[in-house]
Formats: sequence, C-alpha cells, structure tokens
Amino acid sequence: MAADPCLSCGACCASFRVDFHVHDLETHPGGCVPVALTVPVTARMVRMKGTDEGPPRCIALEGEVGQSVRCTIYENRPGPCRDFAPYAALGIGEAGCARARQRHGLVPLGE
Repeated sequence: MAADPCLSCGACCASFRVDFHVHDLETHPGGCVPVALTVPVTARMVRMKGTDEGPPRCIALEGEVGQSVRCTIYENRPGPCRDFAPYAALGIGEAGCARARQRHGLVPLGE
C-alpha cells in the first residue's frame, strides 16, 4: 500500500475552520486539545487558532502543504479533525477532502 497521503497533504488543515465543543479541551475530563491553541467562539465552542484567518491554516500544522506536513497535536487533535476524510489513509477521498486538495492545486484522492 502507498504511504498515507495525509502525511504529505495537509490541505484540509489549511482550508477549513475547525470549531468544536469545549469538552474536547484538555481542561475537561477526557479532553485533550491544548487550550493555548484555541480561541473562544461561544461559551460552549472553541476554534483552532489560524483556521479563521484568510487564508486559513491551523496553528498545529507544521510543514508545507502538498509536500511534507505533520499535525503537532495529532494524538490530541479535536473531533472534527479525527472525523475528517476517514478513508484518506487508504487513498479514498471524499467531497471535503477533494475541495481542500483542489484549493491547493492537488489532485483529489482516488483520481
């Protein structure tokens, strides 16, 4: 099997806003996302820093999109990141993944 395309892509991390419930924060039982990497949105929602910038780029993304990237908090990433493109590691994309890749001049997975 080919290498996990997510390890060289990172397009999703530099395309979308990442909002999630405060219960995913390290300050809550069972939470793990570092508070310092987020900004409050509402009393119950937070956002990964950088994802509401223009252009968006998550503060936890390290490297060059489409070349070589890594999430600096991969084991502690929020739910939306865990749920995004669940089959990408198998080379199978989906609509959101395809849109993100196209924004960065990359071919959608599976093509």
